[in-house]
Amino acid sequence: MLVSRRLALGLSAMAIALVSGAAQAQDKLQIKIGTEGAYPPFNSISASGELEGFDIDIAKALCEQMEAECEFVTQEWDGMIPALQSGKFDAIIASMSITEERLKQVDFTDKYYNTPPAIVVPKDSEITGVTPEDLSGKTIGAQASTTHAQYAETTYGDADVKGYPTAEEYKLDLVNGRLDAAIDDVIVIDEWLKTEDGSCCKIVGTVDPVEEIYGPGIGIAIRQGEDELREKFNAAIKAIRENGTYKEINDSYFTFDVYGG
Repeated sequence: MLVSRRLALGLSAMAIALVSGAAQAQDKLQIKIGTEGAYPPFNSISASGELEGFDIDIAKALCEQMEAECEFVTQEWDGMIPALQSGKFDAIIASMSITEERLKQVDFTDKYYNTPPAIVVPKDSEITGVTPEDLSGKTIGAQASTTHAQYAETTYGDADVKGYPTAEEYKLDLVNGRLDAAIDDVIVIDEWLKTEDGSCCKIVGTVDPVEEIYGPGIGIAIRQGEDELREKFNAAIKAIRENGTYKEINDSYFTFDVYGG
C-alpha cells in the first residue's frame, strides 16, 4: 500500500511537472519574422539554403534578449507589408526604412541602423557626381517600392528611373550595360563591388538622405496597434546596444557603427 501511494505521488508530481512545462512553453512569446532573403549583406540565402546577414543576426539577438521563440518567413519585397497585415508573420526585419507613407499602414520600432544611399556607375562612365545635373538624361536603376526608388524619381526628374523586383536584377542590368547608374544603400553597393560581378563598377558618391523620404532610419515593422510587441522590441534593441551584442554583430560585418548618429 505504501509503495503504491509513493508511486502514485511520484506519477502525480511528474504529471504536474509535464503540465507546468507545457504551460511555460505555451506562455513563451512566439514571433514569426518576415524578411526578404535577397538583400546582402543585410539578408540573403546561403548556398546551403539558410538565411544569413546583418538583419538575420540582429533578429536572432533580439529574440534571445526577449526570450522569444522566433521563426523566419521569406517574402518578396513588394508583398512584404500586405503579408504582415494579413498575419503571415508578426514583424518585418528586412532593412525597411521608417517613412511617413509606411506609417499609414504599419507601426515601427525605433531604428536599428541608419546608413546613407549611394550612386554606382560603370567604371568607364563619364558620370562624376550625384546631382540632378550629373544624372540628367541617364537611366537609373533601383529596387522598386523602396525609398531609393522614390528618391530617384523625386530628385532625378530628367532621368529615366527603372524599378526592379530585387537588387540583384538592377545589378545585372548595370553589369550588362543596360543602365547608366543605380542607387541603393552604400553598404549594399560597397559589398557588391568587392565581388567579381561588381568589379565592373564604382561609387561616385553618397546622397544626403532626405528625411521626408528616408525617415530616421531602418526599423522593425509590426501591425498597427500592437504596442506591447513594439515596446518589447524597443527594449531589446536598447539592451543589445548596451550589452555589447550589437557591436559584436556589427563588427562581424562592418568596419564602422552602422547604427548611425
